[in-house]
Amino acid sequence: MTDKIKKLKGANMDIDLATPQGAIAWRQDGCLWNLAENTNDHKCALKNISICPYFCGVEYIDTVLCCYPNKNPYSENN
Repeated sequence: MTDKIKKLKGANMDIDLATPQGAIAWRQDGCLWNLAENTNDHKCALKNISICPYFCGVEYIDTVLCCYPNKNPYSENN
């Protein structure tokens, strides 16, 4: 990080890539895990509940980083 950008811990957010096309006004890629299992059950991050094991963060401005189907390189369990 630079002296102008800081990493802030404790974000509490909802992120999913499970909204059907046409139900939102912007382009959204589908969750790779959901596509592989033909479901909409998996979410990237659910406020106060969970974070997907494949979720690797968010990149500016609106891009989810996902490692599915590989192990998460940021996970403490690797």
